[in-house]
Amino acid sequence: MVAETTASPAQRERKRGSGVQYVYDVLRDEILDLALAPGSPIDEIQLSKRLSMSRTPIREALVRLAGEGLVTTLPNRSTVVSNIDFLNLHAFFDAITLMYRVTTRLAAQHHRDGDLDIIRERQAEFAQAVEAQDALSMIATNREFHAAIAAAGRNPYYESLFQRLLDEGRRLLRLYYSSFNDRLPNRYVVEHEDIIAAIEARDVELADRLAKEHADQIVAQIRTLIARDDRQTIDL
Repeated sequence: MVAETTASPAQRERKRGSGVQYVYDVLRDEILDLALAPGSPIDEIQLSKRLSMSRTPIREALVRLAGEGLVTTLPNRSTVVSNIDFLNLHAFFDAITLMYRVTTRLAAQHHRDGDLDIIRERQAEFAQAVEAQDALSMIATNREFHAAIAAAGRNPYYESLFQRLLDEGRRLLRLYYSSFNDRLPNRYVVEHEDIIAAIEARDVELADRLAKEHADQIVAQIRTLIARDDRQTIDL
């Protein structure tokens, strides 16, 4: 007779943890891709059936997403996809533009051996995502590129704030890429290369200027998209 194998507590925990990660990845991608619209409810029972998961990993994944500001738990304990705060968009744009500039300036001043290798690796991943026209991958790799620059600046407070702003702006970045039909012009990939060159040269003022221009064109494109008038003239 073959003895029945029982999973150890550690094995069960890994299995449960991977389930949480799977649910988190699915929901995060659907939220960032705007397949789950802002304000839409998340039904744990339906989600459990769709993903063939118990509700425990779903609830844990929702806690992670709430921590990133992607979902909101309401007083009645139901969960919805967080709204994009368009009323305070100007404040967000001010803050993230400042962080683009500050972290890039500091990286030009304080980067060490190995930092540029990491930044270039993240840039190569971003360029591949752009070539593949993979919007979700563009969002993820762009975040890691700028996070690597922030890490090279050696200020953990700025780094933490910038990562938070990058995370909060992921759905706006999805709108940005969609405005190009996910075919991002190569000149915007080249902007990253120019920023890397300025950091490598330790040219603080040039790094600052390039970072501001990079942020400015993203903000301008998103504002244009939001304000676009697509009304049709119809004779009545």
